[in-house]
Amino acid sequence: MSPAPRRGAGEPRPGGAGKAAAPRLVRTPRHAVADRPFLVIWEATRACPLACAHCRAEADPLRSPHELDGAQARSLMDQIAAFGRPHPLFVITGGDPFQRPDLVELVAYGTSIGLRVAVSPSGTPTLTRENLTAVRDAGAVALSLSVDGSTAARHDTFRGVDGVFDLTLDGWRAARDLGLKVQINTTVSRYSLEDLADIAALVRRERAMLWSGFLLVPTGRGAELDSLTAEETEDVLHFLYDCGAFMATKTTEGHHFRRVVLQRAALAERGEAPRTGDLHARLTARATALGLFAGERRTVRRPPMDVSSGRGFVFVSHTGEVTPSGFLPLSADNTKHRPLTDIYRESPLFRVLRDPTLLRGKCGACEYRSVCGGSRSRAYAVTGDPLAADPWCAYQPAYQAAFQPKDKKNKGAPPCAQ
Repeated sequence: MSPAPRRGAGEPRPGGAGKAAAPRLVRTPRHAVADRPFLVIWEATRACPLACAHCRAEADPLRSPHELDGAQARSLMDQIAAFGRPHPLFVITGGDPFQRPDLVELVAYGTSIGLRVAVSPSGTPTLTRENLTAVRDAGAVALSLSVDGSTAARHDTFRGVDGVFDLTLDGWRAARDLGLKVQINTTVSRYSLEDLADIAALVRRERAMLWSGFLLVPTGRGAELDSLTAEETEDVLHFLYDCGAFMATKTTEGHHFRRVVLQRAALAERGEAPRTGDLHARLTARATALGLFAGERRTVRRPPMDVSSGRGFVFVSHTGEVTPSGFLPLSADNTKHRPLTDIYRESPLFRVLRDPTLLRGKCGACEYRSVCGGSRSRAYAVTGDPLAADPWCAYQPAYQAAFQPKDKKNKGAPPCAQ
């Protein structure tokens, strides 16, 4: 299902009569994001045998007795279906969702009520062809896996357990052979920074549907990892854009990628190159040496989707707590007590996050705030304020009016921890 496009800030206008329309640079859902989310992520369990360095959930080897049980999980899916058509994409994640013995039944139930269901397992011994076949036959349409290093040594060190890289690669190939769409997620931290070109080459070689660069949010175990500078982040975003000419790319918690896409299109129209730093030069040189930028280019670049925490995106924890993102741990309510439709549409927290005029600092001043808005999760993790500027953004807004204290739109914005 391909959401209809919306022209974002800085995006070229469609051609006039008799002219071809400009390509869509940023997509938006077909429906108003205040009415329903584009994507619902459910943390089916926190049980996971891995000890990943960035884990937001600080996963435990054992399942919690407070997890949503089967009936409560089916009720959650009914609540998602109640948003109406087109239904949000429903992703079952963890921990390791294969730790739940009823996973296949839950996938089948979600499919039976019209949801598009995807599964995001961990690279553990449960990631077998047999289990993947079972979720595919139950109706799952896609799979996402994490690859945080281009070699077993690098990936397994990050994940805290030996053998995970090989299990992940075997599961990836099995899923692809079974006809499941495979998305590969890579945590972008200082640990993976110089390895990104090699990971990109691996993703292209193994033919993933999509590569997502997850810009680290320093929460959970991830708070112990070294952060990137804003300038390094900018170079990473430009590198991901460059890779997008040869493979489908996106970002997670890197909403300013949408701004980069718009800027790069405008620069290309004028025949100009972007200003990038030393990291971008090193990644480009390594990617070129690996042959990543050789061969056939994509005929159509994948436009990023304009959704953000609480604005087209919602996360439900293993206990039913509803938050704008798994990396923004502010609860709006619980699906055991109130329908997800009401929480998403009416919660003061979600309403505030959907209003870009309430953003503070340079995010509030930015001309791209409606199509980007920065990572609210990272702003909260670093400053304690989900409306603060994203500390990993290097862009300086073209106008400064919203920095002034007299700006009535930003002054006295309601607290978000309600």
